[in-house]
Amino acid sequence: MRKILQSSVTHVLFAFCAMGSWALFANWGHPMPKPVYAGIVQGLMSATITYFLKRTIEALQTRFDGPSALWLPPLIAASAGLAMLLTVHTLVGTPEVLKTIALPFSVAATYAAIYNFIVYKQRGAPRGE
Repeated sequence: MRKILQSSVTHVLFAFCAMGSWALFANWGHPMPKPVYAGIVQGLMSATITYFLKRTIEALQTRFDGPSALWLPPLIAASAGLAMLLTVHTLVGTPEVLKTIALPFSVAATYAAIYNFIVYKQRGAPRGE
């Protein structure tokens, strides 16, 4: 059971279902099939972002030292995710873009900040920074 919970596939599938459902809900007041399309698009975006967010933080952590390693990696990763969400939802015509991306972006940005802090501390960042 523990292996399933730690699996990248499990995390990606959970992100797809949870955030895709959120997008469906956020767009529910619009004529079908727009809410369904928004849910599928957000589900795919969340799955993709979930998969790459961890790797991005780890890669960026090797490029920065000192205090900048504490805030730049999650800022860069979250900004890239936000740009991707805004662009894709706008291009596909999601009716409620801001409502659709608010929760997924908040979750992703929070995860990026927390995971970055963990990686930063594990790197043995100097104390007192």
